[in-house]
Amino acid sequence: MLSDDWQLTDDIDDFLARVGGFLRSRPALHNTPLTDIEELRTRAAAVNGPDAAAFGWLEAGGEVRAACYRTPRGRLGLTSLDASRADSLAARLADLGQTPGHVIADRDTARAFAGAWRQRTGAAAERFWWTHLYRLGTLTPPQPAPQGRGRVAGPEDRDQVVGWCREFCVEVGEQRSLDLIDAGSWDDSRFGDRHFTFWETAEGAPGSMAARTSVIGGMVRVDPVYTPAHLRGHGYAAGVTVEISRAALNAGATDVVLFTDPGNPTSNALYQRVGYVHVADFEGYGFTYDAPRAEGV
Repeated sequence: MLSDDWQLTDDIDDFLARVGGFLRSRPALHNTPLTDIEELRTRAAAVNGPDAAAFGWLEAGGEVRAACYRTPRGRLGLTSLDASRADSLAARLADLGQTPGHVIADRDTARAFAGAWRQRTGAAAERFWWTHLYRLGTLTPPQPAPQGRGRVAGPEDRDQVVGWCREFCVEVGEQRSLDLIDAGSWDDSRFGDRHFTFWETAEGAPGSMAARTSVIGGMVRVDPVYTPAHLRGHGYAAGVTVEISRAALNAGATDVVLFTDPGNPTSNALYQRVGYVHVADFEGYGFTYDAPRAEGV
């Protein structure tokens, strides 16, 4: 097998049998593929035909070296690639007539693929997302602790959770999740399968909220962390971040990660104070094609 021979399939079980160990070998860096592919698996990748999810891997020396996947909504996810392998994948997908809507990967990989895709297809590439990835080192509760206490959210808190997630989406401009929430499709939003925790004020009212994914391949991602504007400045976000991180560890996670907005120095400093360490930067590039793209591809 050639080192640049990408193997492609639409069989998620076959893909996981071949690539699962590779993805689990670096759970922090592979946190997005792990969660995306698990969602596709549990929802049975219901879309068929040209809009179906697709998966790929590259082997060299008998070992998996990289993986890729395309969701039904057209997102291309990649593990780390050097420039030559990014180009070989771009060539393979272009030959197959693929037209992904956007790519998300670590910064160097995203840039390499966006450049290769532009050269191979003429598609314009524009960065729309940039983030820092942090991994929990030693959990360090704030001193002094904020007033109040942590509390796991229950079914009775659904309206509060949904309302605050909606406020979060408005604040960060996350339109798709906002649309799903407004349409009553909470379970289809990216928050629908999360585990939520509140930090309650001394008066017993919710002051901040955080969520975590389930454990996948030893990894838990904390997302989102949200404090309404009028409640900020009291340390509630630090308190709830520690609580949700401790819950992730208690659930069996070996790697607890979160993404942060590079343009928000306050949140970046907060996460570092409670024990998170910067691991890598990730970027997303959207593609624009001269010819109309097929819907959903």
